Amino acid sequence: MTKAETDNSIPLLEARGLAYTRNDEPIFGPLDFSLRAGEVVLVEGDNGSGKTTLLKVLSGLLDPSMGSIRLNGEALTLARLSHQVALLGHLPGLKSDLSPLENLDFAIGVFGLRGGITTRLALSSVGLEGYEDVPTRMLSAGQKKRVGLARLLLVPAALWLLDEPYANLDREGIDLVNRLLDAQARRGGAALVTSHGAYAFTSGTPRRLPLRPPA
Repeated sequence: MTKAETDNSIPLLEARGLAYTRNDEPIFGPLDFSLRAGEVVLVEGDNGSGKTTLLKVLSGLLDPSMGSIRLNGEALTLARLSHQVALLGHLPGLKSDLSPLENLDFAIGVFGLRGGITTRLALSSVGLEGYEDVPTRMLSAGQKKRVGLARLLLVPAALWLLDEPYANLDREGIDLVNRLLDAQARRGGAALVTSHGAYAFTSGTPRRLPLRPPA
């Protein structure tokens, strides 16, 4: 039995009464939800429902207006986030003048390296063999997304926060995202994924977290 299937296990991520307000306008919440090791949860909602904002709050980029967030039963802090949570957002977070290898080397210098993998192996795993030393500015949007996926493979974060990870990818890339999510869950990690639902074809039936703008 996995941790995700054990009722008395501590959630990897837990939010209680979580809400965010911008300029006195509620963006989302209050929300109560948890995410256990081995789970992939899809955050679904229309444009403007607060999906991206939710991930920014959970990653520490924004402070919540109210509520609490706990990682492995302890209050969320920036120090704990840096090595336990990996965010893949709309923007790739890459230096355009650096190569994919250089960008990945920088990432593992900050966030650490998962055992049993190298930067070249990660790039090969996401279909970028032969592009290791090409300036990132010369890559397509889909290839830049793949560099971001390679970064997920490298860093030892237990929790992935993925904002529309299927965007800019072809069918092969969509399948790649699903394989990476399955592997993350099998090794005891977890992922919270925003999606309009069109390409959310992970194996099994992932739990859904509907997100709607506050009334």
